[in-house]
Amino acid sequence: MQQISHSARRKAVAAMAVCAASLPSPGLAAADNALLPRNLSPWGMFANADIVVQGVMIGLAVASLVTWTVWLAKTIELGRAARAAKRRLGLLESDTTLSSVERDSRDGSDAVAQIIQSAAREMQLSGGVIDNGFKERIALRLERVEAAMSRQIARGTGVLATLGATAPFVGLFGTVWGIMNAFIGISEAHTTNLAVVAPGIAEALLATALGLIAAIPAVVIYNHLARSIAAYRELLGDASAQVMLLISREGDRHGFRAARAAE
Repeated sequence: MQQISHSARRKAVAAMAVCAASLPSPGLAAADNALLPRNLSPWGMFANADIVVQGVMIGLAVASLVTWTVWLAKTIELGRAARAAKRRLGLLESDTTLSSVERDSRDGSDAVAQIIQSAAREMQLSGGVIDNGFKERIALRLERVEAAMSRQIARGTGVLATLGATAPFVGLFGTVWGIMNAFIGISEAHTTNLAVVAPGIAEALLATALGLIAAIPAVVIYNHLARSIAAYRELLGDASAQVMLLISREGDRHGFRAARAAE
């Protein structure tokens, strides 16, 4: 009976020893707590990120700043150009002559003023003779001015298309690099503890988020500016048509006066 009790006590002690061995020691628990990430805020993840991931994040932040700068600058430029074009169109639609609107726009630098000045210059070079050849030359001049003004107003928007197309891939590169560092950390620590894996994965996801933050506004703003530029080009087309109408009317009046004089 005593032997059975002694054997049972030995088994109980052995079981307690196995359980104690399976539980984490205070030293290991302290080490795990030391490995836990202390700051997973965006700034904390950036500060603790690898130098390559930091470079990707800085580049994407600069790209986002460029996007909003282009949006502000082009919005102001397009607004001013559209208002000037509409004001000139009001003059062209009134009962006036090409020489009169040329005097009014002589000091102007907007697109419609350039169209009017170009037409007046061709009329001067042609000696005031309004025939079919003159109208063809005027049409060629106006097309060239329209193309030049359209290129000028669209300058700077191409960078938005580039950022919208490349920013997600740049963010993806930062993601791949951060995950690679996380696996390297697992290999060096010989553990799959979340405290080792979490910082690298968090940094990788932050790079992805910054890539989307840079790309999505760039695409939306580019499409918005493209529509605004298309509307501005339509205004220039209307201005060219009004100039051609003025020239046509002046030609008809000149022909009518010549016919009356012949009578």
